[in-house]
Amino acid sequence: MLRIALAQVNVTVGDLAGNAEIIVEWTRRAAARGARVVVFPEMALTGYPVEDLALRASFVEASIATLRDVAERLNVEGLGGVAVVVGYLDRKTGLAARTGVPAGAPLDAAAVLHGGQVVITSAKHHLPNYGVFDEYRYFVPGDTLPVFRVPVEGGEAVDVAVAICEDLWQDGGPVAVTCQAGAPLLVVPNASPYERGKDDVRLELCQRRAREAGAALAYCNLVGGQDELVFDGDSILVSASGELLARGPQFEEALIVADLDLPASAGVSAETSGEAADAGDGTVITIERVALPDIPTMSGAELPGADLAAGPIGPDAVVEAGGPDLGPGSSGPGVVVEAGEGPGPFWPRLDDLAEVYAALVLGTADYVRKNGFRTVILALSGGIDSALTATIAADAIGPENVYVVLMPSRWSSDHSVTDADDLVKRQGVNARTIAIQDIVDAFRAGLGEGFPAVGLPAENLQSRVRGVINMALSNAEGHLVLTTGNKSEIATGYSTLYGDSAGGFGPIKDVLKTLVWDLSRWRNAQAERTGETPPIPPNSITKPPSAELAPGQLDTDSLPEYEVLDALLDDYVEKDMGSAALIAVGHDPALVARVIRLVDLAEYKRRQYPPGPKISPKNFGRDRRLPITDRWRETLPG
Repeated sequence: MLRIALAQVNVTVGDLAGNAEIIVEWTRRAAARGARVVVFPEMALTGYPVEDLALRASFVEASIATLRDVAERLNVEGLGGVAVVVGYLDRKTGLAARTGVPAGAPLDAAAVLHGGQVVITSAKHHLPNYGVFDEYRYFVPGDTLPVFRVPVEGGEAVDVAVAICEDLWQDGGPVAVTCQAGAPLLVVPNASPYERGKDDVRLELCQRRAREAGAALAYCNLVGGQDELVFDGDSILVSASGELLARGPQFEEALIVADLDLPASAGVSAETSGEAADAGDGTVITIERVALPDIPTMSGAELPGADLAAGPIGPDAVVEAGGPDLGPGSSGPGVVVEAGEGPGPFWPRLDDLAEVYAALVLGTADYVRKNGFRTVILALSGGIDSALTATIAADAIGPENVYVVLMPSRWSSDHSVTDADDLVKRQGVNARTIAIQDIVDAFRAGLGEGFPAVGLPAENLQSRVRGVINMALSNAEGHLVLTTGNKSEIATGYSTLYGDSAGGFGPIKDVLKTLVWDLSRWRNAQAERTGETPPIPPNSITKPPSAELAPGQLDTDSLPEYEVLDALLDDYVEKDMGSAALIAVGHDPALVARVIRLVDLAEYKRRQYPPGPKISPKNFGRDRRLPITDRWRETLPG
């Protein structure tokens, strides 16, 4: 039996010292549970994605030096007998600088640490260059498959191969070579960002690749927020036949520990290294092998600070693959729960709305925490967008750290003020009221008699006054300003530049309006199920949406009904359909022309909008990149 641990951890880009501490601490926890191998996520030492930091020689050197320091420290602390697979930033030496090669030839690398040494390294072979990924800009591809032989207590040694994230998503490469190498276990460090529905795709992928490799597959994914990206964990362990053996939680740190009954290394000497293998993708990969010596590791009781209950560690389970089906109440067919705490090898799965909400909360919490803020501030209008934003913020960092400003104007309805007050009472956030009409009037007077009293300029002035107030309070009190715009508004330009778009982070930037309502109803229902007060006033959910910048104004004065609009935006923005395709799937031709024009003309606004958590396959920002100056327009067929 080989006991393996997947350390699903939350690290911070650029925090080499802090991330190194996490690696040592979680290795200690894994060793205390008897693990011989512990796997950390992709680039866990540097954080991911490092973007242009990869092109900075000083950062690459610091990553390499810190990796060596971590190896030495693990050994000093009695953890040298644990094989630690950790992602980091490396460089390829001896590669001549030339056009098309990233400066310094950086590598998205993984290393095996053992006995105080960096015993073997490799780099990601397949470099993704789609969606949020730009890895041909930053890295050169790896061309080796490391296989390390691990001594197993009371049995023969086992071979373990290493691949990195995208190497699973593409055919050929390290997965194909793992089969040729005869390794019965493939471990895969990952930094796979969350998007709706991706968890089912990941599981099927792991099962398929395990069968192709003829090896059990341990998929360890990063957790946490990094700018617009949210990493959801959801680490997976499957057998060589594709049977699901264990699965970690979503959006939480956790240590997943399992006993795997693997065949011993057979027929290939660990000293035989440098075999060239056809990778099945037009390249050749070299199999590099190393045998790890059997180094005693301190027991759990001997390890300093290895209190199993200490620290922010999620529930963990030790499972044994290949056991009998325990029947009803078991953890699953072929899995025997041998030890551990919590829900066993299968953490509860979140439904669709629960995982979207968890992604928004984690993305907001980590953006605030990792950027050194303690509090946030936002305009609370009584409408559904600001209500959901405030609720996400309160769940992310605590209501005591959320500040809201009620800024009624001449056109604010009575229910807007009462709904905003109701939310403050329900959640216990910090609130103040600053009536803006006198400020708006002073601005208008300063702009001269020619400035219109009604119409778009007057409406936008109100929004910009609110933005100025938020930013002034941010400067004075140190809050991070949250914007409250949703994806439907941002898509169509239904927001005021330097007004409601002013701020540092947009928690619902990637959330269509219809989903805003769905999430709000879901969050209230969750509170009711647990006997808590629903955080969002029901009237904020049920009343017609309005910016309230003019008498009797409704969103439908300027936009189609959101159910119709969001379906069209999904096809145009997410699926990149042109006008003919949009009409062919049933959208009204006149509406297609109108909405496409709105979306295209608003590109300059979106470019100035703050970041927000990505939850869709194509968010505004990293995913969808269109020129601002652009005369291409979709034309209607015929």
